[in-house]
Amino acid sequence: MSAYALVQLTQILFAISNDFTTSKFVFFGTIVGYNFVKYDALARPKKVPMTIPLKGIVFLSFLSLIATGYYFFQLQKTTQIIGFVFMIITLLYTVPFFPNQINARNWAGIKIYIVSLCWVGVTLLLPILNNNLPFTHYFFLVTTQRFILIFVLVLIFEIIDLKFDDTHLKTVPQQIGVVKTKKAGVLLMIFFVLVEFFSTNFRIDFFILKLCLTITTILFLLFSNENRSRYYASFWVESIPIFWWLFLMFFK
Repeated sequence: MSAYALVQLTQILFAISNDFTTSKFVFFGTIVGYNFVKYDALARPKKVPMTIPLKGIVFLSFLSLIATGYYFFQLQKTTQIIGFVFMIITLLYTVPFFPNQINARNWAGIKIYIVSLCWVGVTLLLPILNNNLPFTHYFFLVTTQRFILIFVLVLIFEIIDLKFDDTHLKTVPQQIGVVKTKKAGVLLMIFFVLVEFFSTNFRIDFFILKLCLTITTILFLLFSNENRSRYYASFWVESIPIFWWLFLMFFK
């Protein structure tokens, strides 16, 4: 839903209408991608037994894969190529490049950049390409903001997962500590909202919404810690893009 919401945000910001194909492709593709990344890492090396809930997830993923393929072939050729590239990145995130080598997910210090890049590419670049829009100054401004937002949201996850992550992953909190991570995240979100003043499409209502988004994200970041509930990040933090989209729809 978060990925779907960000695609909808892109369509609103760039005045894209009636592009339901990209939204549905991203929605179903995200289900397939995330389930593959999460449950392949559990089932393949650890030989987890196929319980009824796991079978249900596999069945849901299979249906989503069919839907993803269906909408994939309705995309523009250029969009298909770029979408395929991000699919390969997702695969390499879980499957090692070479036999007996670690996958991209376990590359020291790089995980957060891969995740942010993929989310920006899928939720922003694909809708732009599929509608043949030019790469304007505004596009690069939104790209910068989108990358910063995803990056900071992932920082919150890394803080909460600090006691579970292997030290060799070298996540941002592991490298610079929780306090400095929060300070860096706050500075990034301040930059996120200040960048709006350089927009050629500046609107006061959009700015107010992004200011509220910035404050909300900063609060979630500052109050994050290793002892937070699993739903703190997996539900509330991931719902931030959804609420942003819903509020933007309301103001629109």
